[in-house]
Amino acid sequence: MAPGVSPRRAKGALVVLSLAAFAFITTELLPIGLLTLMAPELGRSRSQIGLLVSGYAIVVVLASVPLTRLTHRVPRRQLLGVTMVLFAAANAVAALASTYAVLAGARVVTALTQALFWSVASATVTGPFPAAMRGRVVALFSTGAALAPVLGVPLGTWIGQQASWRAAFAVLAGVGLAIAAAVVALIPSYPPAAGGAARGTAPDARRFGMLLAATAVGVAGFLTLQTYITPFLLDVSGFTDAALAPLLFASGAAGVAGTIAVGRALDAHPVTSLLAPLSIGTASLLGLWALGALEPVTVVLLVGVGGGYAAFATAVQSRMLQLAPGSTDLASAGVSTAFNVGIAAGSLLGGALLPGPGPRLLALVGGVLTLTALGILAVDRRNAARLGATPVPPAAPAMRTR
Repeated sequence: MAPGVSPRRAKGALVVLSLAAFAFITTELLPIGLLTLMAPELGRSRSQIGLLVSGYAIVVVLASVPLTRLTHRVPRRQLLGVTMVLFAAANAVAALASTYAVLAGARVVTALTQALFWSVASATVTGPFPAAMRGRVVALFSTGAALAPVLGVPLGTWIGQQASWRAAFAVLAGVGLAIAAAVVALIPSYPPAAGGAARGTAPDARRFGMLLAATAVGVAGFLTLQTYITPFLLDVSGFTDAALAPLLFASGAAGVAGTIAVGRALDAHPVTSLLAPLSIGTASLLGLWALGALEPVTVVLLVGVGGGYAAFATAVQSRMLQLAPGSTDLASAGVSTAFNVGIAAGSLLGGALLPGPGPRLLALVGGVLTLTALGILAVDRRNAARLGATPVPPAAPAMRTR
């Protein structure tokens, strides 16, 4: 345990940060569920609404490392509290936005808060716990992110359908304020260096670089389809608008199950925990390309995509805490950057393909990308076995210790 942090407070901080992760992922992905509502009111195409997701990701990519360096001396309680207040304010502006430009500006501010949150959250939440529990703690923390598709996005979609898409963002603003208050009450105020997760347990710069590459490519594969899953389900599979929320719920429920399942294996089998969900996601994406017109099959494969993506994301976070070649805050910023490079690339690629070839091709392209990520991890595993998994000293200045 970190100095001065009781087990009860450590568990409370875990719950609060998991809820914050839920709020951030819901906010980031909500335009996916509200595509068909936001586009006509704002006078924009579906692809342009999709840019609210890809543009959000680009901001996170550009801001993660600089913001982490800028704030590395700020106590985590104050830093995360202010971050959540800004998150709430930006969502309130989004709810009141009269134009696409104002909404895009609000999304930029929200993306900045997310960049900072993901850079410090993993080390903050695992710091009070013993190193042997990090995988399980990461899985519990990631449950909040996994619940975003199962509860957040479907609930936001439902609120949008019943009231308006603006109401969904207004609710998120209120949630952000509540979490900010809980952060101030429960998060320890010590700086990252005082926690137990300030450095990787098995630092290896080479393998960390391979992890970042596989993460970016794999996430791009998932998001190529998932950003535009609404038109896929409507136009390819033939579902009605009323079926969207239950389908997103099923995919999100699979994500929660995948997160819980992978959490049992993270500490003992870190590499397999990466490969297995990525394999499931790849098979599901390619299956949607081939069989997406069959409604019952689509439901099963959609579950595979949701479960595979959530489990893969959790495994990446846990593996980062092992391989980080320096500060885990900076390593986490690197992982956040890789994730959002993938999100931006996937949503941009999907948006480019959607008007022409249509949504069915998105599943094929996504499957090819996740298969490529599998290849990167397989090569890394083979090289590590040949070299005896000897850690490589950190060489990148961006990962130097503070």
